[in-house]
Amino acid sequence: MASVKACVLLFTAFFFSGLLQLSMAAQEKPATAVATARVVVDAKAIDQAIAYVLMLAALFVTYLAH
Repeated sequence: MASVKACVLLFTAFFFSGLLQLSMAAQEKPATAVATARVVVDAKAIDQAIAYVLMLAALFVTYLAH
């Protein structure tokens, strides 16, 4: 049981480190490239991504509390 919790914790750490890498890569772009590029933001995709992250967090909290 402890090894399963350790695996879940390790998976969670890798998942969030991947998200951190994505956000850091977005910050490293030069300001001129960001200003000249047209960025199309799909609100539905952002809402769906937030929902997936919240469902994943609820799954881990439920699993660890059970």
